[in-house]
Amino acid sequence: MTEPSREARADALLSTGHGERTHRLKIFLGAAPGVGKTYAMLSAARELKRQGVDVVVGLAETHGRAETAALLDGMEVLPRRPVRYHERDFTEFDLDAALARKPAVLLVDELAHRNLPGGRHERRWQDIAELLDAGIEVYSALNVQHLESLNDQVRRITGISVRETVPDAFLDRARDIVLVDLPPRELIGRLKQGKVYVPETAAAALDAFFSPTNLAALRELAVDTIAGHVDSDLREHMLARGSAMTVRRRVLAAIDGHGQSEYLVRVARRIAERRGAPWSVAYVDTGARLDPARREQLDTAMRLARRLGGEAIILRGQAIADELLAHADREGVGQIIIGRTRERIVARMLGRSLTQQLLRRGAHLELTIIATPSERAASRRRLRFPVGRGSRGEYAYATLATLVALGLSFVADRYLSVANLSLIFLTAVLAVAVRTRMTVAVYTAILCFLGDNFFFAPPRYTLAIANLDDVLAVSLFLIVALVCSHLATRLASQVESLRSAQVQSRALLALGQRLATSTDAEGIRKVGAAVLAQALRGEAAILARDAGGRLQVAACAPREFALSAQDLAAADWSERHAAQAGRHTDTLNAAPCWMLPFGGEENRLGVTALRFAADSSAPDQDQRSLALAMVQDIGQALERARLADELEGARVQGETERLRNALLSSVSHDLRSPLASMIGAADTLASYGEQLPAGERRQLLEAILGEGQRLDRYIQNLLDMTRLGHGTLKLNRDWTDVAEIVAAAVGRLCKLFPTLRVETMLPSDTLLLFVHPALIEQALFNILENAARFSPAGEAVQLVVRGEGDRLLIDVSDRGPGIPEAERALIFDMFYSVSRGDRTSQGTGLGLAICRGMIGAHGGNVEALPRDGGGTTIRITLPLPPPPDRAP
Repeated sequence: MTEPSREARADALLSTGHGERTHRLKIFLGAAPGVGKTYAMLSAARELKRQGVDVVVGLAETHGRAETAALLDGMEVLPRRPVRYHERDFTEFDLDAALARKPAVLLVDELAHRNLPGGRHERRWQDIAELLDAGIEVYSALNVQHLESLNDQVRRITGISVRETVPDAFLDRARDIVLVDLPPRELIGRLKQGKVYVPETAAAALDAFFSPTNLAALRELAVDTIAGHVDSDLREHMLARGSAMTVRRRVLAAIDGHGQSEYLVRVARRIAERRGAPWSVAYVDTGARLDPARREQLDTAMRLARRLGGEAIILRGQAIADELLAHADREGVGQIIIGRTRERIVARMLGRSLTQQLLRRGAHLELTIIATPSERAASRRRLRFPVGRGSRGEYAYATLATLVALGLSFVADRYLSVANLSLIFLTAVLAVAVRTRMTVAVYTAILCFLGDNFFFAPPRYTLAIANLDDVLAVSLFLIVALVCSHLATRLASQVESLRSAQVQSRALLALGQRLATSTDAEGIRKVGAAVLAQALRGEAAILARDAGGRLQVAACAPREFALSAQDLAAADWSERHAAQAGRHTDTLNAAPCWMLPFGGEENRLGVTALRFAADSSAPDQDQRSLALAMVQDIGQALERARLADELEGARVQGETERLRNALLSSVSHDLRSPLASMIGAADTLASYGEQLPAGERRQLLEAILGEGQRLDRYIQNLLDMTRLGHGTLKLNRDWTDVAEIVAAAVGRLCKLFPTLRVETMLPSDTLLLFVHPALIEQALFNILENAARFSPAGEAVQLVVRGEGDRLLIDVSDRGPGIPEAERALIFDMFYSVSRGDRTSQGTGLGLAICRGMIGAHGGNVEALPRDGGGTTIRITLPLPPPPDRAP
């Protein structure tokens, strides 16, 4: 272990001493509101007061919780400072009163609070900083989402942007940070009981911030924050004591896919169990091609690790030691377990072994080297250089390349007088290294070295070398050949690794692009099955549950295929347990298909069934990774589609509820007016009927009849509009004079607005419309009423009717405030509100929307236009058919 420098130790000692003097802050940290931070803070304060410490409550927010408020009994509480803001009275923490009182310990709740304008500081943590500088010890409470560095993470988790934040540097002033924790289920239970928010707020919070997923994620952030500060304090104190040691608990087993891999996994499991530590198994993929037997050994070891409760990790890089050490630093690994390194001649010549590199560079790690019985027996039998890794075809190719090099060297030596024949042999070594593996390239280098020495180095036809220069040249040739073969093999492995990664990237990119164009679950399943089958070169099917709860094939590619009973059983188990099953797994592996689930146990979205040829080998690690990644992407797309459907359903339900409430509000006003007139007239007749003259009785009866007819027409229009919205309205068309419709609508308007002037300009010729008269009259009346309500006093509403070719134009103009150009097309939408328009303080914004529906049912349209000199013109355009006497 490296000893810290004297300067580092001195800085740590100074920092520790300074912290004892300045760190007078104690923070009660929670994952969310309602976990009990204020309760814990007040309980700690009462215990200090019982011990005789001068404790004062500067500010404590009880939020109406009786059990929390009870802890304030008997405590000295500072009065709050009154603040007037936006014509309302508030109270804030009184910093000056706290400094004047200067207790030993002061409680100031809500550390992230933003002060109202008028105080000395903008934020409460700045108030607390001034208190700390004054020598007062402060207790405060904080939720983890208010930390500045976690703001982005909290927004990604909850979808809520927290504006009141505290700098992380301020937490460095805290002497103690107390984690106040509560399991999500208990917190949600407290919320439902009204112990966190009032019932109306609690219901909204349960649907937004206080979901189990959000609370679990925030809880993990709180624990990580505490762990980070504990680790920082530990490093500081250890450095002050002259040690740079940090806490590292995780156990890591490094395997290479050889026969000892499973043994190493089991050893790592036993060691981690004895230490009570988490553990994982890692394989470093350097890009080298693995033979099928080694690939199978690696996959078996990874499955064993997952089955025993460990984490299986694939690291990618060229330097195994570098990747293992970097991973150990990232994950807090304290112990690395490796098998005994196979010491080869090449390793001795080209560099240190893996064991030596880890021992040299991993000073902070505990390194455990395991030698299995089979490895020890194999090492005793390994008396020669192990060149048996390549296939017979590769060694035959290497031998042929050597013979070709020998032949070319004989030709060059006899006819071309080439000075350095070693270059020909070196070319042969490179040609073999590029197309085969390292061991075959080394075999080629040795053959070429012996051939060059025996046939061309004097004395020829012997392995002896007479000239010292030739000894150096031949030796350098062997070294260069070995180095070049090593580099060429590494380059070929990197190319192969990049090619494999590129194939995976292209497959995932193609899947993402095609999923982006699919908006519903059915389309996503079809795209997913097709891309899976193409990328994995097999057959794929996506299973989903039908209305009866049975798993059925929802999409498949490249052709239809039936699932056996074993496949269905494996699929059902896979979905229920959110784990792989079927072929190539350890669960129900007699099933012909490999089952991969979408989602988790709480969110089941279906299963993917993959089927390969019966004689095919198990998918290698790259294929497994690609399949899992693609299934995960498809599952996320299905989840997005499900959420979109739920959101659309909720939106439609909300809009329907809003429309229902608005219609009720609208009709209640319009129904009340005629009903009030009818009730008043009837009451007068009932009370004074015999005393009233016959003429007055007749007027009252006519008023009752007229208002009743008006009410009947209004209700009928509402029913017609409802049918229009559902597409079931039957238009009772008839030939009607436009002048009659205008006269009826203007007459109704004058009864409602007796003092209003309406300037009507009709064409001299009779214009006939083939329409539903009542609906057109109601639409025109709505527009006239809208203009009347927004016209200035004394100004007339102008109504102009004219024909233009096969169209009839009806313009209703007023001198009101007008409508902005960007909003003219929007005023016909339901519930749309502008500075003017058809919504008044008593309106609902439905008048013009109903008007558009009525006119649109007749093939016309309504639009808002500006009026010269100010105001608005609403234009109705209707088709003008030929009159009946000229109709074909």
